[in-house]
Amino acid sequence: MMNEPISTIMKTKLITVKPEDSLDVVRAIFLSRNIHHLPVVDNDYQLVGIITSHDTYRLNLKFEDYHKLTVGEVMVRKIAKLSPEEKIGVAAELFLLNKFHATPIVDATNKLVGLVTDFDILRYSFKKAYPTQNI
Repeated sequence: MMNEPISTIMKTKLITVKPEDSLDVVRAIFLSRNIHHLPVVDNDYQLVGIITSHDTYRLNLKFEDYHKLTVGEVMVRKIAKLSPEEKIGVAAELFLLNKFHATPIVDATNKLVGLVTDFDILRYSFKKAYPTQNI
């Protein structure tokens, strides 16, 4: 069941930020889109980091001070990333072993091509077990 490629479940229409964006931008995206993970890319769409709602939470910073920090100052630079050809089970194992909730998917040149979350894997598993359910 988990032997299909990640490309079959990854999201490809992504919202991203750049290192020079302020945390105000990140907060607005998190609130308006109800998401918790933002890939950080450069002008060539090369993955350079990831920022999560948890990263902003642990700053213990007042919202009115978010304009003082950039994404580049807060983002995680050491990123677990996978290729679209990797199996869904690899992503599941990565999440379980590291307590991750999302990982970027990149091509051979480190260009961001997708994102997969633990919710994507849960939905995939549910649909495999209950194919007639419309969720």
